[in-house]
Amino acid sequence: MLQAEGSEAPIKVEFDNFEHGFPEGFGPGWWGRLAYWIGIAFATFQLYVAAFNYLPSQVVRGVHVGFLVLLTFGLIANFTARSDVGRALGWVIGGAGFFCGLYQWIFYADLIARDGDPTRLDLAVGTLLAVLIFEGTRRLMGAALPLMCGACLLYWFFGQNLPSPLNHRGYDFDQIVTHLSFGTEGFYGVPIYVSATYIFLFILFGSFLERAGMIQLFTDVSLGLFGRTRGGPAKVAVFASGMMGTISGSGVANVVTVGQFTIPLMTKFGYRRAFAAGVEATASMGGQIMPPVMGAVAFIMAETLGVQYSEIVKAAAIPAILYFASAFWMVHLEAGKHGLVGMKRSEIPSAWKALVTRWYLVLPLAALVYMLFEGFTPLYAGSMGLALTVTLILGASITAGASSMVIRTIFWVGLALVVAALSRDGLQIVPVASVVAGLIVITAFIRGGFKALRECRDALAESAKSAITVGMACAIVGVIIGIMSQTGVGTIFGGWVIGLGEKSLFLALIMTMLLSILLGTGIPTIPTYIITAALAAPALAKLGVPLIASHMFAFYYGIMADLSPPVALAALAAAPIEGKSGQDRLGGDAHRARRLCHPLRLRLFAGADAPGRRSHGGQARLLRRGRASDLQGAGRDRPVRHGRDRLSVHAADVRRTPGRARCRVLPARRLPVQRHRGLRAVRRARAVAVAAAPAGSGRGGVSLCFATASGVKALALSAFTLVWTHSIEKVDWQEDWRVTPAGLELVQARVKGSGAGMEPPPEARLVDGWFQWQPQRAPMQEVVLGNSGAAGEWRLCHDGACRTLSEIVGHPIGANVTTMKVCNDP
Repeated sequence: MLQAEGSEAPIKVEFDNFEHGFPEGFGPGWWGRLAYWIGIAFATFQLYVAAFNYLPSQVVRGVHVGFLVLLTFGLIANFTARSDVGRALGWVIGGAGFFCGLYQWIFYADLIARDGDPTRLDLAVGTLLAVLIFEGTRRLMGAALPLMCGACLLYWFFGQNLPSPLNHRGYDFDQIVTHLSFGTEGFYGVPIYVSATYIFLFILFGSFLERAGMIQLFTDVSLGLFGRTRGGPAKVAVFASGMMGTISGSGVANVVTVGQFTIPLMTKFGYRRAFAAGVEATASMGGQIMPPVMGAVAFIMAETLGVQYSEIVKAAAIPAILYFASAFWMVHLEAGKHGLVGMKRSEIPSAWKALVTRWYLVLPLAALVYMLFEGFTPLYAGSMGLALTVTLILGASITAGASSMVIRTIFWVGLALVVAALSRDGLQIVPVASVVAGLIVITAFIRGGFKALRECRDALAESAKSAITVGMACAIVGVIIGIMSQTGVGTIFGGWVIGLGEKSLFLALIMTMLLSILLGTGIPTIPTYIITAALAAPALAKLGVPLIASHMFAFYYGIMADLSPPVALAALAAAPIEGKSGQDRLGGDAHRARRLCHPLRLRLFAGADAPGRRSHGGQARLLRRGRASDLQGAGRDRPVRHGRDRLSVHAADVRRTPGRARCRVLPARRLPVQRHRGLRAVRRARAVAVAAAPAGSGRGGVSLCFATASGVKALALSAFTLVWTHSIEKVDWQEDWRVTPAGLELVQARVKGSGAGMEPPPEARLVDGWFQWQPQRAPMQEVVLGNSGAAGEWRLCHDGACRTLSEIVGHPIGANVTTMKVCNDP
């Protein structure tokens, strides 16, 4: 545990409830040991799912929810019950929830066979699961979220009695329970799928990195770089929290980890207690938008949009950097205002020495970033990053007794050669897992090895405990997803947004922002984002805002829930460290935290109000003459008089224009230019905005061409999916392609079924019945498509519409060969 400078003992943070997560440990006596080992079993199951899983997706989701409910009631009983009888009752209730999860596994085939015709036992189990999820969430996060989901449930049952347009056709009890508890659009929907795969794995990754000493490395480097500057302690808090955000997407976890050191340090050097807590809450909340390990919402967004997680990371990188830069500048101004100086040289460690000593801890994070941007799936990248972290922990324990650098070098080189020899056909999970297992065996027989093994074991248990709050939130928002999918209530709000947006996109964004803020005052980040994205994001997309930009808009305002009373989880977690009870200091801390993150709120509108700069088909950049500056208006400056001539541009909009796109130069507009002392005047800036037009809109672009014996057919596409079905073997094959100037790039391949020589490779993962993988191939200049009489014809799908090759070229192809290639626009 981190310790503040000059304090005699580590600061222990106590919570009045479980909205921030559980206290340290697992409870007293053998009840605590029971929770500890169940947490290890939970984490082990999730590791198996990530690395070797061939279980159906519904089974994985069911077991995941079962573990969540079991540990929720068990840990709450351990921490709150005053007798063994009370603790036993809590574990019995949790065991009932675990049975509900196992029910999905035991009766998996039967549930599919009787889909839509549930038995009485099915309805009893589904109803019990709903009651336990609602009650468990209430105990964890308070009544706000269960009450909101309960209101949705009431609308689901009785909404047919409301006047138009709020009414729906009506649903009976069997339909609702089946949809909620046994379908993939209820408790086992996309959020719980993301929790059972990506979220848990990255929580494990962050937990192991913390055990390896990454937090101490971040703290030492932050102190060494900024400790001596003006307002150094607060800058250390911002920088350390930003670095912590790269491995942990939880704002509360960031507060209670880094804040125990930084908040006392700031108050010691003259910062007001409320401001110190607000700084830490603001910086820690930013961890949810700091790549590569962003918050749970980012994974849910990637799954909802059907895009690679790396695309979400790219979209969030620059806004995250600007967010922390703004917070850094605010604490700098606060320090100058009150004359706060930095720390003495003797009180701070050397940043260079810290990096030299622990540089190897950066390797797992660097490997994770590399694999994400190379197109590997988050599951694969996270698994490899976790394996590398465990290897470093165990390897460091093995070589700790070696006195010679030569011996340590030989060990690490030999280990690298073993991994390379086992991975001649590519870096696969099985060889890497074999190496980790071998290191575990070796560590068990060396002096001091059990300490490293205990660290790994504790990391497994702590990860399971950390995943409970996020997982339960993901489960209960399935009610909202279910009601949206069945009743279509989301289209009502979407119609209001579209009607308002037809008059003013800015007003539509304001309405979306107010919805996020209103929801954020009562419920945490995940449900806030899901509700806002389901209600407003599709409407914003119809108004011309690119889909990823509309979801990022809802995402950023959704995470403000951690700073918005009465929830304000980050501010509430910082209050006890500050020295006051949460409710005594919540208002002041949350208010100061919101002030510090105002720059992010302003930048969101500039990003969403210029749709061309956020879309995949065309992004924007700013070409400036002379000195580069951030062209944005500050909230306290006078408004621009002629709003219709204003074009807000800032550093977050700087993007590289895709090579396949044609640039169109727009005339310069009147821009609010922020100078050294604020917005002095509105003048015509000597700058032009360059927007990327879609491929095929002019000279210099590339298109997709199909060449047959009778001619060539060109299509102006930047991305598409090829679909093929073997009519005899009943095997479905899909390939996602991207059209680039370098050639045709195969992004992802999927297969459902087996036979016909279409078996998936070993690295494929089973997702919703499809084995999918990402082929590592260089772009190809042309691809030959052959048709067989025993199978169906190739089909090309784009924007939800599919056409056969015969329909595309305008005549029957038959068994003839079609060549697919990139061609230049005329």
